[in-house]
Amino acid sequence: MDFALTAQQESIRDAIAKICTGFDDAYWLKKDKDGGFPHEFHKALADAGWLGICTPEEFGGSGLGIMEATIMMRAIAESGAGMSGASAVHMNVFGLNPVVVFGTDEQRRRMLPPIIDGREKACFAVTEPNTGLNTTQLKTRAVRQGDKYIVNGQKVWISTAQVAEKILLLARTTPLDDVKKPTHGLSLFYTDFDRSKIAVHEIEKMGRKAVDSNELFFADFEIPVADRIGEEGRGFEYILHGMNPERILIAGEAVGLGALALDRAAAYARGRIVFNRPIGQNQAIQHPLAKNWMELEAAWLMTLSAAWQYDQGLPCGAAANAAKYLAAEAGFHACEQAVMTHGGFGYAKEYHVERYLREIMIPRIAPVSREMILSFIAEKVLGLPKSY
Repeated sequence: MDFALTAQQESIRDAIAKICTGFDDAYWLKKDKDGGFPHEFHKALADAGWLGICTPEEFGGSGLGIMEATIMMRAIAESGAGMSGASAVHMNVFGLNPVVVFGTDEQRRRMLPPIIDGREKACFAVTEPNTGLNTTQLKTRAVRQGDKYIVNGQKVWISTAQVAEKILLLARTTPLDDVKKPTHGLSLFYTDFDRSKIAVHEIEKMGRKAVDSNELFFADFEIPVADRIGEEGRGFEYILHGMNPERILIAGEAVGLGALALDRAAAYARGRIVFNRPIGQNQAIQHPLAKNWMELEAAWLMTLSAAWQYDQGLPCGAAANAAKYLAAEAGFHACEQAVMTHGGFGYAKEYHVERYLREIMIPRIAPVSREMILSFIAEKVLGLPKSY
């Protein structure tokens, strides 16, 4: 059992960190204040070839695993970019895996290269206002008419819809009453984002202003049949394929943001002099930060284990969910303690830690709640009765 990163993995971490040095605290502070997608950051990663880290080489990617992608996403968050930087490229890293796995060769060659080289950005539209995590109850309908589908409905909490040229959309093609199982009858599409048929309303939120979140309204939105991924009615099955990797990537981002906050807190504690001694000499400051370090290390090991299991083709649902839960909690505790360590200055934007605390709420909430993960582990691992 070897816990060390390989030379290649270390080089990935170092290369990402080097790119991120071009986007300092002042850059992300301005993005947090003014908003606006971090196009320059996205382009820098695209130009260096990192957006296709998990995509097969034959389509222009690097063909690496979720382990390498997770190391990359941690490095982005830990650089100071936080969730603003991570979320700017998160969709590109693994969002189009359903196309890789279930798309036709023509679709792969048409759809993947523009995302990898940064010419196009995509958003992922699944969640709806009245269904939450109960994906089988989606109401957005896609009705086939000849060689196209007509879509009407609504989606919510869709990231990057303000800047996306493409949309990965899950919609119901067979009414719920006409299927044997609620997981049937949902279809997946990857197509052009037609703003004349999709109204986009941005949601004002507490953090990550640089990466927009939106509510979408579809009115007779047309999708060519050629842009349907896989078979009609099997879309739910296709998106399940990407849920575990997404949880693993989010876990890496949460650990990275927590480690960033811990580093800032420790540095402040070393340099802040009160009563003629550094506050870091006080155990009331030391002990919570030491606990944060242990929690983050444990969460990172769980994250690496989940990534390894996925890359080995092993069942990794429990590990992926556990990694996401532990990383989000450890990251939150570290970000909270960073603010408290700074005292009143922790509340000031110029010290950045208040931004970290706002952003760490994202992996704590999405893409699945803490409570749903606990229910999953109770049922699937411990064999307890399903509670919902």
